[in-house]
Amino acid sequence: MENVSQCVFISLWHQLGWLHGKVEVEHSPEILRLLEGDSGSLNCSHTTSYFQGLHWYKQDSGKGPRFLFRLYSIEHEKQNDRLKAMLSKKGSSVHITAPKPREDSAKYFCALWEDTVMEVTVKAEQKLRQ
Repeated sequence: MENVSQCVFISLWHQLGWLHGKVEVEHSPEILRLLEGDSGSLNCSHTTSYFQGLHWYKQDSGKGPRFLFRLYSIEHEKQNDRLKAMLSKKGSSVHITAPKPREDSAKYFCALWEDTVMEVTVKAEQKLRQ
């Protein structure tokens, strides 16, 4: 019998927004692949010093975005199940621990304001082990 291993595939892209001048939101890594049980981080950086919190959302296929976290201050951390969000002076990260492809496959959004959004797409893959 062949062993099947689950893999989470994450791709990111960003848009630019405007408020008090040009605000850029950048991401890294561009693509992140995790096997079930691994861990990894999604990063959202920005070029503004003025914001009223950074928001993370999750959007499952065929559904609307669902609020995950709002981080208000530097060094602020929040955790929800396998996701842990942190805020620093220049951005935010979401750390995924032991992802489950069926549950964690979704689009993830980082937003400073409604017109500054980073989208993170998480997809499940199956890889056959030899």
